[in-house]
Amino acid sequence: MTLSGETCSLSDKTCVPCSGGVPALTRDEANTHMAELSSDWKLDADAKELCRHYQFKGFAKATYLANLCAWLADQQGHHPDVSFGWGYVDVRLTTHEIGGLSENDFIWAAKLDQLTV
Repeated sequence: MTLSGETCSLSDKTCVPCSGGVPALTRDEANTHMAELSSDWKLDADAKELCRHYQFKGFAKATYLANLCAWLADQQGHHPDVSFGWGYVDVRLTTHEIGGLSENDFIWAAKLDQLTV
Protein backbone atom coordinates (compact mmCIF):
# COMPACT_ATOMS: atom_id res chain seq x y z
CA MET A 1 0.00 0.00 0.00
CA THR A 2 1.08 3.55 -0.59
CA LEU A 3 0.56 6.37 1.91
CA SER A 4 -2.59 7.39 0.06
CA GLY A 5 -4.00 3.87 0.46
CA GLU A 6 -3.57 2.90 -3.20
CA THR A 7 -2.01 -0.44 -4.03
CA CYS A 8 1.43 -0.44 -5.68
CA SER A 9 1.79 -2.37 -8.89
CA LEU A 10 4.24 -5.25 -8.87
CA SER A 11 6.62 -3.41 -11.19
CA ASP A 12 6.89 -0.57 -8.62
CA LYS A 13 8.07 -2.93 -5.90
CA THR A 14 11.57 -4.25 -5.23
CA CYS A 15 12.47 -7.87 -4.56
CA VAL A 16 13.20 -8.56 -0.90
CA PRO A 17 15.70 -11.31 -0.03
CA CYS A 18 13.97 -14.50 1.06
CA SER A 19 15.63 -16.68 3.66
CA GLY A 20 12.84 -19.20 4.00
CA GLY A 21 10.35 -19.51 6.79
CA VAL A 22 7.46 -18.17 4.70
CA PRO A 23 4.98 -20.30 2.79
CA ALA A 24 4.98 -20.42 -1.00
CA LEU A 25 2.05 -18.69 -2.67
CA THR A 26 -1.08 -20.73 -3.18
CA ARG A 27 -2.48 -21.14 -6.69
CA ASP A 28 -5.16 -18.54 -5.90
CA GLU A 29 -2.55 -16.04 -4.67
CA ALA A 30 -0.40 -16.73 -7.74
CA ASN A 31 -3.41 -16.25 -10.03
CA THR A 32 -4.09 -12.88 -8.42
CA HIS A 33 -0.55 -11.77 -9.30
CA MET A 34 -0.87 -13.22 -12.82
CA ALA A 35 -3.40 -10.49 -13.60
CA GLU A 36 -0.57 -7.91 -13.52
CA LEU A 37 1.68 -9.79 -15.95
CA SER A 38 1.73 -10.21 -19.69
CA SER A 39 -0.55 -13.04 -20.77
CA ASP A 40 2.58 -14.80 -22.11
CA TRP A 41 3.58 -15.83 -18.57
CA LYS A 42 2.33 -19.28 -17.52
CA LEU A 43 2.10 -21.12 -14.21
CA ASP A 44 3.19 -24.74 -14.16
CA ALA A 45 0.71 -27.45 -13.14
CA ASP A 46 1.64 -27.22 -9.43
CA ALA A 47 1.80 -23.38 -9.35
CA LYS A 48 5.40 -23.66 -8.17
CA GLU A 49 7.03 -22.12 -11.24
CA LEU A 50 6.35 -19.13 -13.46
CA CYS A 51 7.53 -19.50 -17.06
CA ARG A 52 7.74 -17.49 -20.25
CA HIS A 53 9.00 -18.38 -23.73
CA TYR A 54 10.24 -15.66 -26.09
CA GLN A 55 10.83 -16.22 -29.81
CA PHE A 56 13.05 -14.18 -32.12
CA LYS A 57 14.40 -14.33 -35.63
CA GLY A 58 18.07 -14.93 -35.04
CA PHE A 59 20.57 -15.18 -32.22
CA ALA A 60 21.43 -11.56 -31.42
CA LYS A 61 18.03 -10.53 -30.02
CA ALA A 62 17.89 -13.67 -27.89
CA THR A 63 21.33 -12.83 -26.52
CA TYR A 64 20.27 -9.25 -25.79
CA LEU A 65 17.24 -10.46 -23.82
CA ALA A 66 19.31 -13.02 -21.91
CA ASN A 67 21.73 -10.22 -20.98
CA LEU A 68 18.82 -8.00 -19.92
CA CYS A 69 17.59 -10.84 -17.69
CA ALA A 70 21.06 -11.11 -16.13
CA TRP A 71 21.15 -7.35 -15.50
CA LEU A 72 17.66 -7.32 -13.96
CA ALA A 73 18.52 -10.33 -11.79
CA ASP A 74 21.59 -8.53 -10.49
CA GLN A 75 19.59 -5.34 -9.84
CA GLN A 76 16.84 -7.15 -7.95
CA GLY A 77 18.89 -9.85 -6.23
CA HIS A 78 16.42 -12.39 -7.60
CA HIS A 79 17.76 -14.92 -10.06
CA PRO A 80 15.63 -16.75 -12.61
CA ASP A 81 16.68 -19.72 -14.68
CA VAL A 82 17.33 -18.37 -18.17
CA SER A 83 18.18 -20.47 -21.20
CA PHE A 84 18.63 -19.17 -24.71
CA GLY A 85 19.80 -20.08 -28.17
CA TRP A 86 19.13 -19.25 -31.77
CA GLY A 87 15.71 -17.61 -31.83
CA TYR A 88 14.53 -18.24 -28.28
CA VAL A 89 14.80 -17.36 -24.59
CA ASP A 90 13.10 -19.35 -21.85
CA VAL A 91 12.69 -17.79 -18.41
CA ARG A 92 11.67 -19.81 -15.35
CA LEU A 93 11.05 -18.28 -11.94
CA THR A 94 10.66 -19.94 -8.56
CA THR A 95 11.90 -19.15 -5.07
CA HIS A 96 14.10 -22.15 -4.30
CA GLU A 97 14.34 -21.27 -0.60
CA ILE A 98 10.61 -21.92 -0.09
CA GLY A 99 10.05 -24.53 -2.80
CA GLY A 100 7.55 -22.51 -4.77
CA LEU A 101 6.53 -19.04 -5.86
CA SER A 102 6.87 -15.86 -3.83
CA GLU A 103 5.83 -12.31 -4.58
CA ASN A 104 9.46 -11.71 -5.66
CA ASP A 105 8.95 -13.97 -8.68
CA PHE A 106 6.03 -11.85 -9.82
CA ILE A 107 7.83 -8.58 -9.10
CA TRP A 108 10.75 -9.72 -11.25
CA ALA A 109 8.45 -10.86 -14.06
CA ALA A 110 6.54 -7.55 -13.98
CA LYS A 111 9.79 -5.61 -14.19
CA LEU A 112 10.90 -7.71 -17.18
CA ASP A 113 7.52 -7.09 -18.84
CA GLN A 114 8.05 -3.36 -18.34
CA LEU A 115 11.52 -3.50 -19.92
CA THR A 116 10.44 -5.57 -22.94
CA VAL A 117 7.28 -3.72 -23.98
